Formats: sequence, structure tokens, C-alpha cells
Amino acid sequence: MGTAVRNFDEDLSPDALARVDRIYVRARRLVDSTLAGEYRSVFKGRGTEFSDVREYAPGDDVRSINWNATARSGSPFVSRHVEERELTVMLVLDVSASGRFGSATRFKIEAAAELCATLALSAIANNDRVGMILFTDRVERIVPARKGRHRARAALRLALAHRPLGRGTDIVCALDCLRRVVRKRAVVFLVSDFCAEGYEAALRATGRRHDTIPVVVHDPREVELPNAGLLLLDDLETGALRMVDSSSPRVRAAWRARHEAVAAARARLFRSMDLDTVELSADEPVAPPLLHMFRARARRRPTTA
Repeated sequence: MGTAVRNFDEDLSPDALARVDRIYVRARRLVDSTLAGEYRSVFKGRGTEFSDVREYAPGDDVRSINWNATARSGSPFVSRHVEERELTVMLVLDVSASGRFGSATRFKIEAAAELCATLALSAIANNDRVGMILFTDRVERIVPARKGRHRARAALRLALAHRPLGRGTDIVCALDCLRRVVRKRAVVFLVSDFCAEGYEAALRATGRRHDTIPVVVHDPREVELPNAGLLLLDDLETGALRMVDSSSPRVRAAWRARHEAVAAARARLFRSMDLDTVELSADEPVAPPLLHMFRARARRRPTTA
């Protein structure tokens, strides 16, 4: 279904390459100045791993006695363990056609790509492995989790250069693929505008196996219609056209109410699963929502391991 990242520079125009460089530098500065420490404080290792043994001392937990070493030496020894810090971070990124919408300075996919690069750099700064799954109405590409600072820029190039075969959004397909290819527990960032239905059971199953964090990417015009008269709206995923009279206060209010109802239902779903979430607007920097999530997570889960 997918292979490791190849060099996508050849697929990007000079302007696009310059944009990749700008986004990458911005993400790296943000991580170096702020996010690396925040990331480490809330994403800890999977547990502990065996280090060595030492002689038993009064007060040691008898459950830590290493019976093999004790039998060999004739005196009690206990096992010592160290924290297993290394994590696997999977970026599951929606590259469907709706990501190519943007009413401000950038498309939703560009905001999502910058967030993915920032998360990848944060993970790599803490010696974690980073992988990626791109999806539309099918799995488009799988990048196995590996270490290395270059992977953050490669992920950014891939997100911006990939030419999807599909147009729609199938979150179930993406999560089913994730559960097949990532066997051990991982930190999963599901980055999408969530213009999809029927993914609740798959998300619950993923949340039971992995530390799953939905990242909802949206654009201001998806929330508020401008007062601009008759507008011909094109659904980028289905190609359906719809004419609306945006000069009507009733139409604008109905548009806003529909978005708010969908967003509220989605938020209730995530809360019912006890998932940390990120809300990212395409017209805003990525740092504030990430910091908000990190700090909220630290308050809610001070002892998470």
C-alpha cells in the first residue's frame, strides 16, 4: 500500500519548495524555543525496561527481587529498571480534496502540514520515531515510523506534494490501516477536517489501543458565510454545486448553526472517549492550539505514563 518517503522536491515548483522551507524553518524555531519541553512533559515512555541488578537493601520492594540472580549468588538481589522513553508517533493525515480549501492566507492542508512538521520535530527532538499515513477515501501512502530529523521535512514535503488518487474522506479506512501496520501502542495524531460519517466505532477501537489525539482543521468560511450576495458553492469532495443567497441573515444564521451543531456533536464524541483534542483554524498559527492541548493534558493527566 505504501513505501518510505522518496525525494519529493522534484514534484514541487520553486515557489512550493520555498514555501516548504519557510514552513519548516518556522516549525523548527517553534519547537526549539517552546514545544520540545512541553511535548516531553506530556508524552512519556511506554513504561520501564530492565537495566541491571544490585544487592537487596532494607526497604526495597520484595516484588523487585531477581530470583535468578539471587539463586546464583546465594544472597538477595533486586532488578533495576529505567524509563523506556522512546515512543512511536504516527501522523494520520487527511489529504482529501476539502483540504485544498482556504479563504485566508493558506489552504487547510497547508495548516495541517505545518502542524504535522511541528509535531514530527517535537518527537524527533525527544528521540521518538515518527511515521505517517496519508488518506482520502482510501489509504494513499504509508511511511513507516523511523528516527531522524530529516523525516520532519520529508513529511512536510509529502503532505504538500502528494497528488491524491481519491477525493473523499474515509476515516474508518485510515484507522483500520493504522491498526494493521502499527502493532505496539503509539501516539496517534489524526489530522482531518472530519468531513466524514460513521467513524465512531473505528475511533473508539483505535483509542483503546493507541494514545489517540484528533486534530480538527477548519477554515473561518466554513463557520461564517460572508455577506456577498449569491454564491455558487462547490463541494470539493463530491463535485456537487449549490447556490446560496449569502446576503440573507437567515441563510447565514442557518449556515453557522449547522456548523456549530456538527462541531458540538463531534466534541461530545471526543469527550465520551476521553480524548485530548486540537482545534486548528487555517488562518491562525499552529502554536497556540498545540500549547493549549499540551497544558490541558498535563493538568488532566499529571501521572500519565
